[in-house]
Amino acid sequence: YYAAGYAVECALKSCLLARMIHTGWVFQQKKKIEECWTHDFNSLCHIAGIKDELGEHLKANEFFSRNWETVLQWDVSSRYETKTEADARAHFAAITDEPDGVFLWLRNYW
Repeated sequence: YYAAGYAVECALKSCLLARMIHTGWVFQQKKKIEECWTHDFNSLCHIAGIKDELGEHLKANEFFSRNWETVLQWDVSSRYETKTEADARAHFAAITDEPDGVFLWLRNYW
């Protein structure tokens, strides 16, 4: 459960790095680099510049929307929590589902 959620965080940070490379914004806004240290998925989407795209996709695709809500239940403290096998399977499915998984959508932005 924890590792799968951490993979989503890494994917979001890859989107963020792609934005840095393509726009050079990190050099213009050095003080904002500390914002990148967050584990919050919605904040990472905002920083990566994909918040609008996320909102549009959430409205257009109810399956993706459900998967995103499932993935948002993860946080960095999950490593200290006990999760059931059903929780872990649902979380993993929300990330890897074809064609509506969160990871598949994020690959469009790195």
